[in-house]
Amino acid sequence: MAKALANQPWRKANVARRLQIFVASLIPLPLVVLITITAHLNPILSFAGLFLPLQLIAASVVGYLAYGRRGVGDAVLVVLTFFFSAFVLILLLSVLSSVVIQGSRAISWQFISQNNVYVSPTTSLDYGGVGHAVVGTLLVVLLTTIAAVPLGLAMAIYLTQSQSKTRNLVRTFTQALSGLPSVVSGLFILSIIEATHIGRSGFTGALALFPLMLPTVARVAEEALKLVPVDLRYAALALGAPNYRAFFQVILPAAKSGLLTALLLGLARVVGETAPLILTMNPSSSTSLNPFNGGMTTLPTYIYNYLASSYETSQARAWGAALVLLILVGFLFGLARVLGKNKSIKSKASK
Repeated sequence: MAKALANQPWRKANVARRLQIFVASLIPLPLVVLITITAHLNPILSFAGLFLPLQLIAASVVGYLAYGRRGVGDAVLVVLTFFFSAFVLILLLSVLSSVVIQGSRAISWQFISQNNVYVSPTTSLDYGGVGHAVVGTLLVVLLTTIAAVPLGLAMAIYLTQSQSKTRNLVRTFTQALSGLPSVVSGLFILSIIEATHIGRSGFTGALALFPLMLPTVARVAEEALKLVPVDLRYAALALGAPNYRAFFQVILPAAKSGLLTALLLGLARVVGETAPLILTMNPSSSTSLNPFNGGMTTLPTYIYNYLASSYETSQARAWGAALVLLILVGFLFGLARVLGKNKSIKSKASK
């Protein structure tokens, strides 16, 4: 054991250095808490204005004592990385906790399964729910996915496998489309609705979400295909496989996890969009299974309509719908991961 540690000096524990790091990390916290309580400061401002500078100073001292001048920059980088990571994590947890705490007051089986026919802004939470909005969300997102995912994958395949000179034009178009504001997409579809008099429906809402989902899927899928080692393609071609079989049987399965990520990011891009749907869909309190005719409500538009109300029960319905939306997104992501994992396990077992 001693010989192994001698050959691997980085595994030796430096007790004095660990003690210095522990003290440098611990001292600023009670000092900032004491100043905050004594001076009645805002905890968030004192955390950013006092704790971070003191932590940087303490880490710089430890870095200088351990590694000299070069250790100061490393210590500052480590402290800033942990600080902003913790900051983002706190924001995420605060949002999740707020939605769970506020939305749990309205969550029940009837709230998830019933629609809002004969429900007024002051109706008790024991009646009505978001069942029609859940159905509308699934239908609109499904229509958008059916149109955007195949075209996005086709664009990614073209950009990575083709040698055409128009690749740069397609890539520029995709990058420009990724910066399209969602409300502009809704206004464009609204202008088509006004010009053709086709009427607002779930289909027109899906059309408004299509240009938002397409570039996300195309760009992420392109990067996933680029990450596949080119040696796999050469090996398949060397074994006598034609180009299309080398792609579909070697490259595409190797990039499956990245393509699944492209699908998930595309869903995340559109499932919470509100502005395009407000402009292109008529809200409805009843459950509709026909996305091509009549009004339809989605969870984002449901939240928007009820959150603007001054009644407490309406705001509780909005919080409950937000929690249902989070649960729905988590379920869809988990289902996609499980299906992808099961297919990979079956393919390995067959080999």
